[in-house]
Amino acid sequence: MQTDIDTPNDTLKKLLDTTERLIYAGGIGATGMDQIVKVSGVARKTIYRHFKTKDELVAEALRKRDERWMNWFITESEKGGTPAGKLLATFDALEQWFFTPDFRGCAFINAAGEIGDPTDPIRAVSKLHKVKLHDYLLQLTKEYGAADPEELAYEFLMLIDGAITVALVMNDRNAARKGKQLARKLLGNRAE
Repeated sequence: MQTDIDTPNDTLKKLLDTTERLIYAGGIGATGMDQIVKVSGVARKTIYRHFKTKDELVAEALRKRDERWMNWFITESEKGGTPAGKLLATFDALEQWFFTPDFRGCAFINAAGEIGDPTDPIRAVSKLHKVKLHDYLLQLTKEYGAADPEELAYEFLMLIDGAITVALVMNDRNAARKGKQLARKLLGNRAE
């Protein structure tokens, strides 16, 4: 029998989805608990039963975003087929993302930029996201057979984060195409 009452998992999902959406759109500092309560419809008492602080709530919302974003990014990149094609397809994925109406840059760079304390759980989640992205790129550069897969993965990470930043700060939605051109140069004559 189905009821209109949310299960605890539904409530937590709604809370995390709302928190993620609000902080991505407006920033951590600009998003107060009152706004999270109002938009999510989850009572403050319920929120604090799950999370001791706003930072813990934001960190968990970012963890969920990391899982979803990485799954999407990997799925899109794998469409490149060959090892070189997959590396270049990372920029096709970015281009797709840059043209979405709610694009606000990298949630993890944005979050890390707002939090001064490197031991804060939000910074830890932001760093973990970049480590996971690097590890995926390292997997691709090894498949590609790069002479120095670690260096090439790091260069791709720099290109990806640079393209994201340029797309946001300069409002240049074509930054992924430009990043892809630079990536081709890194791959040399083995590109695609």
